[in-house]
Amino acid sequence: MTRATEPGHLGPLLVEAINAGDLDGLVDLYEPEAALELPDGSVARGRAEIREFYAAFLAGRPVLTPGEPLPPLVVGDLALTNTRIGPDTTCEVARRQPDGSWRWLLDRPSLALGSAGVPQDSDT
Repeated sequence: MTRATEPGHLGPLLVEAINAGDLDGLVDLYEPEAALELPDGSVARGRAEIREFYAAFLAGRPVLTPGEPLPPLVVGDLALTNTRIGPDTTCEVARRQPDGSWRWLLDRPSLALGSAGVPQDSDT
């Protein structure tokens, strides 16, 4: 998988990895100690838990359509990234890595995952 050379590349790389079913590439977009908010509001912490979530997510063979990326807000080695997807907007914090690439440290997808091929709870 290609590394993100700019923080704004992370969102498109995520869509590419999901659509390709590339679990390793997907997990590689995150720092080892990253946190990912899950659809139920709980948090996957670290790559092992993030991998577990995405393995189950990819089992549904979702196909995502790229959203509208908003310009990243960059201060030094940190960046706030957002993508508008319909009425939802994602919110992530990325950090520049020692090799100059970018990975997410915090990820709040804010997506209706049911629209991406994963059934939503009928109570929501």
